[in-house]
Amino acid sequence: MALAGLMQGGIASAQAPAARTMAEILAASQPSDWRPLDPENTVYLELASGRVVIELAPAFAPRHVANLRALARSGYFDGLAVMRVQENYVVQWGDAEGKRPVKGAARSLPAEFTVAWTPAIPFTRLPDVDGYAPEVGVSASLPAARDPKAGRTWLAHCYGMVGAGRDVDVDSGGGTELYVVIGHAPRHLDRNVTLVGRVVSGMELLTTLPRGTAAMGFYEKPEQRVPLVGMKVAADLPPAQRSRLEVLRSDTPLFTELVESRRNRRDDWYKVPAGHIELCNVPLPVRQAAP
Repeated sequence: MALAGLMQGGIASAQAPAARTMAEILAASQPSDWRPLDPENTVYLELASGRVVIELAPAFAPRHVANLRALARSGYFDGLAVMRVQENYVVQWGDAEGKRPVKGAARSLPAEFTVAWTPAIPFTRLPDVDGYAPEVGVSASLPAARDPKAGRTWLAHCYGMVGAGRDVDVDSGGGTELYVVIGHAPRHLDRNVTLVGRVVSGMELLTTLPRGTAAMGFYEKPEQRVPLVGMKVAADLPPAQRSRLEVLRSDTPLFTELVESRRNRRDDWYKVPAGHIELCNVPLPVRQAAP
């Protein structure tokens, strides 16, 4: 009996499907595992070197997102510049001289560091502990955290996340100055700045910009600043001029499998699976939509 049981166990183990790698999981994905970007909640930061595509997060910062759309539609960002590039930290753009008038939008808004958590806000929780929040996970393809006891949720400062710069006053930001995280995740900024979305395409156009040499990575001379062509809401452009991108949905079994494949990497190169994943190491894939 023992031998039979051992043989049966061995057969069962041999027949168990091998865990798939991330590449295999994505290759097996179905169209229903992906979703297109919403043109009304997508903005294009246009540089001379190309286009940076930003998906906005109205569920987490509704007033800031609406204001950012209004700023873009009024032409506020046209001709402004990237004024700060700090190594391993952020790229920041806006009105370096502080003279650009704001038309049809607000210069500052009440902070939206957190919002009330409701079941309407999707949340795929990670199984691992986090040093900055009671629970972390992914919400609509955005890195997020929440505190069930307080009933609050917020976005996290992972690579590629976009925030509204502010002064010391918590209500001094509104989207007239924006920054994107280009380095190691500064999670200490969570719940201290309003995050409005994340870059889904074009990060390389920002991460390769010359670093500023003044304090905090600001450019010392105006001529060093990188001019912006402008910022547009995708919905305002003809479909032929939009970037046709899809992001992997984070509310599917396939995404759960993808996360596990990165928690315990079983590629031939890895010898010791970590059994753990940090929020900002969770992959959030983006692809070109099929013609």
